[in-house]
Formats: sequence, structure tokens, C-alpha cells
Amino acid sequence: EAKSPDAFAVTSYSTAEEATEAVRNREAIGAITAGPDGITIVTASAAGTPYSTILKQIGEGLSQTGQPIHYTDVAPLTAKDPSGSAISMLALPMIFGGMSSAVAFSTVFKKSRRKQIIGAIGVAILGGLIASATLYFGFGAFEANFWPTTTVIMLGIAAISLTVLGLNSLLGLAGIGLGAVLMLFVANPLSGLATGAAWLPSPWGTLGQYLPLGAAGTAIRSSAFFDGAAMGQPVTVLVCWIVAGLGLAATGAWRARR
Repeated sequence: EAKSPDAFAVTSYSTAEEATEAVRNREAIGAITAGPDGITIVTASAAGTPYSTILKQIGEGLSQTGQPIHYTDVAPLTAKDPSGSAISMLALPMIFGGMSSAVAFSTVFKKSRRKQIIGAIGVAILGGLIASATLYFGFGAFEANFWPTTTVIMLGIAAISLTVLGLNSLLGLAGIGLGAVLMLFVANPLSGLATGAAWLPSPWGTLGQYLPLGAAGTAIRSSAFFDGAAMGQPVTVLVCWIVAGLGLAATGAWRARR
């Protein structure tokens, strides 16, 4: 607190088990528990490697007191991707997969909003399946919950694609440009895909969680490593973006008929 005021929001728990469960449920990025056997540093590497690193540094400082220090990781990364870099690799496939399909189908099916939407959803399903299979079976970055994680990736691509399609339907080429700026230059840096949202300066990390890429990244971590803990909000955000994109497309079609 002296070195970095307000860097952490600290919550106290009555038992070590409650503190550890809070980390498993994604209510905390880590925990420090004290007991007869010494101090235990509880981490969750899959939530973001910077958190584990800084907690281990705190553990090294506490070791100077002479107390035994133990470490436990309740959500470890896989042996083939110990740094968690594969998660950050999803950013460009989701952004360009969503945007390129939106541009392609809005060009090929200029007069049919229905075909544009069906095509975008088809690409989201196929692209999500390919990206997920690559991460699971190619890179070995994920091991558990293949289908829930795949579904989240599909929702992420669909949210981006349908939003850009909706903007194009309503604003034309300017809508595609606006969508590109929003997804690539706003949502991408605020997503926290590489580090986790809490590592970003406030309030930008929180804002990023209400954009498609940030919500998808959080939901992917929750699904692949935390058995779906704290997955409700990011999935709801993705669905809201999908519905908003469909609403924009419908509004654009209505304007065209008028």
C-alpha cells in the first residue's frame, strides 16, 4: 500500500478455504493465507500471468520474515503454454474473422440482409471451431471444456461480425470504418486478453469488458480454466452485441424499404 496506493482492493475472509474458493470463483485474483504451517500464496495463473508474478514477489518478501512460504495454483496454465500467450493470439482471428466476413457478405449480398446475417453466423461457427481446435489440439493451450470454450469463441466472432454488418446496413461504408475503429483500435487494447482486465488502468479495464473482445477473452478464460466461474456477465455482453447488430441491420433494411 505504501509503494502503490490503492493498487489492490483487499478483502478479508474468515478461513483459508473461503479465500481459496474466492480465487477459484474469479472473485479475487489471488489470496494470502496464514496458518500453523506458515503462509500460503494462492494464485490462478490462467486469470493472467502478471497476477501470479506479483503475488510470488510478495511471497518472496514475506519469506524474509522467516516463516515457511507455500504456493498453490488453483487454475494453472497448461504445460505446453505456461505463459498463457495463446489466449492473446485469439484477438486478431476474432477481429479479422468477424470484420472480413462482414465486409465480404455485405459486398456479395448487397440487397439481402438475411443472407449477410446467415453468412456471418456460418463463418462465426466455422471460424470458432477451427480456432478452438487449433488451441486445444494444435498448441495444447487448453485442455478442458472444449465445447463451451468453442461456443464462446463463436459468440465473439459473431458479435464483431454482426455489429459491423449492422453498422454497414445503417451507415454504409462509413459504418464499416466505424466498426473497424471500434473493434481494432478501441476494443483490442482494452480487452486485457494478454494480461486480464484487472491489470489495465482504471476505468479502462472495466470499460473493455463491455466490448466484444474483452468479454470474449474473460469468458474464454472462465470456460477453459475455471469451469465456467464468473462467465455469466461476459456471455451476456456478447449476446447483447449480437442482438444490437441484428437490430442495426433490421433498422437499415427498414430505412432502405422506406
